[in-house]
Amino acid sequence: MQVIPISYPIDLDGSPLFVGEQVVAIGDFDGVHLGHQEVIGRALRTGKKLGLPTAIMTFSPHPRAVMGKDKYFELLTPMRKKMEMFASLGVSHTYIVTFDASLMRLTPEQFVDQVLHLLGVNSVICGFDFTFGYQGKGTPDSLCELSHGKFSVEVVRPFHMDGEKVSSTLIRESLHQGDIDTVTRLLGRPYSISGIVVDGEKRGRTIGFPTANLQLDESYVVPTNGVYAIKASVNGQTYNGVMNIGVKPTFTTGELKPSFEAHLFEFSEQIYGEHMNVELIAFLRPERKFSSIDELITQIKLDAEAAKMKL
Repeated sequence: MQVIPISYPIDLDGSPLFVGEQVVAIGDFDGVHLGHQEVIGRALRTGKKLGLPTAIMTFSPHPRAVMGKDKYFELLTPMRKKMEMFASLGVSHTYIVTFDASLMRLTPEQFVDQVLHLLGVNSVICGFDFTFGYQGKGTPDSLCELSHGKFSVEVVRPFHMDGEKVSSTLIRESLHQGDIDTVTRLLGRPYSISGIVVDGEKRGRTIGFPTANLQLDESYVVPTNGVYAIKASVNGQTYNGVMNIGVKPTFTTGELKPSFEAHLFEFSEQIYGEHMNVELIAFLRPERKFSSIDELITQIKLDAEAAKMKL
């Protein structure tokens, strides 16, 4: 998949753009959840039917972050992970549009004329709640009107599961509640975080449970503090294990920022400096403070057994 960064105003001569007939699915797609996959799948099917390449147009940073909503600095799928998902779905190319003040000030008419028409799109696929242009005044209905017949517009209805609309907001709320089962169901896959294994305090090794301390490589939505059953991938291999996300209250470190410590079953390799991807399979229990190290060791053993039942 080709990744094409663009910014407004678009420079047709100086940018390696794909200009011409194409089908474009447009949206932020944070999470690439089942609802997003429905939009992207519709675009892929339309592209195949028309014999045209299928592209995605997404935005960076998240538009809501630019508009001052701080929680959107943390993402379900940071850009690198999002690109991996798009490529796995079979998309031809992705436009990453810089969302800044100049783009934000475009009217809906200007966005259509100076972005979509300029790229020569044949068809645009969007979700029912897609908005564009200054203050989000553009809607799927106005997109149809503003196309002036130069491209078609397909609007995908909301995707429901068990009576609930699948949305990034619901997934974020479920992560903050530790409801990993719902998160997995709405994403269509386990939620994952990734980063580099860094040197830690090595307390786990002294009590018989060595841990890999993960330093996140991007700004993820962090789940609620607690212990999770996980699958961790490192150096091309996948291992079962448990991960504690939190501030380690038993050791009273005074840390407010959560740490990510994974204990991998039947694993003894040195992996400092290696990249690790962690899938959260199940929430086992909230983080809590123990009255003694022995009590903590007993609980870790119980956590490991509980994780093995889930994996």
